[in-house]
Amino acid sequence: MIQIYIGYFLDIIFGDPQWMHHPVRYIGRAINGLEKVLKKGRGEKLAGVVLLLAIMSLCFVVPYGILYLCNRIHPMLKLGVEALMIYQIFATKCLHVETKKVYDALVAGDMKEARKYISYLCSRDTDKMTEEEISRSAIETVSENIADGIIAPLLFVVLGGAPLGWLYKGVNTLDSMVGYKNEKYIDFGWASARMDDVLNYVPARLTGLLVVLATVLLGFDFKSSFRIMLRDRRNHSSPNSAYSEAPVAGALGIQLGGRTSYFGVYSEKPTMGDPINQIQRKHINDTFKIMYVTSFLGLVSFTLAKMGLLAVAL
Repeated sequence: MIQIYIGYFLDIIFGDPQWMHHPVRYIGRAINGLEKVLKKGRGEKLAGVVLLLAIMSLCFVVPYGILYLCNRIHPMLKLGVEALMIYQIFATKCLHVETKKVYDALVAGDMKEARKYISYLCSRDTDKMTEEEISRSAIETVSENIADGIIAPLLFVVLGGAPLGWLYKGVNTLDSMVGYKNEKYIDFGWASARMDDVLNYVPARLTGLLVVLATVLLGFDFKSSFRIMLRDRRNHSSPNSAYSEAPVAGALGIQLGGRTSYFGVYSEKPTMGDPINQIQRKHINDTFKIMYVTSFLGLVSFTLAKMGLLAVAL
């Protein structure tokens, strides 16, 4: 268990330094390379399944093999290497750092910079966004990623160490690269998108409960957080995303979702929460607080649960 805590706090302290070669980059290169090869044949759905199985196998077998060899040399070497592997799985500090650039630009009154930085975090049109729209997008990005960027990988790491954590990370990377419902990926990315939904099913629901508990500790409106999560948990195109976004909206008394522009076309997304308060940049900071407390609650509760199960088994 110690390697999980070391990895967790390394992420909280150092995040994702630019000089460090992150394994996700290599996963991305593997996906691009396999896509070029597999798309030359017929049957895109089948090719997508092969891609999914190949990346899942690669992401599990490589760290497992490295840790096996390290353990043969010395158990302490395995512990240290696994802690570093786990550190690179989490995205808490990175999510904070990248989104805070948006917040800082808004505080400075630099809308051009704020629009630029929010464009790095979401795929919607940002060139004419107001401060409220930028703040809403930032809050949605952070609250959605509490589930698939923090709690889900944490759960898989606790269950199966770095190899299972990286298997999850591989599927999550696949979904972000090929899991789109457009003409190019509707068939080829279908298996990856569905697997991502399956792997996030339980973590997303646990995240919703942990977010509500975090709002209790932070003194936000936890009753509204829980109520809105139950009411609006299905108000998203993803079967999982609203479970983390809705309780944040409820806790802050704001409404997420709604009118959004993608590639010059406006669409009305389902809403989460009630517009009791106008969305302001300060709500981005409130979301950071919820994110950090939720992540720590997940760390403690998951490890204690595993220790309890191991004690019962013994």
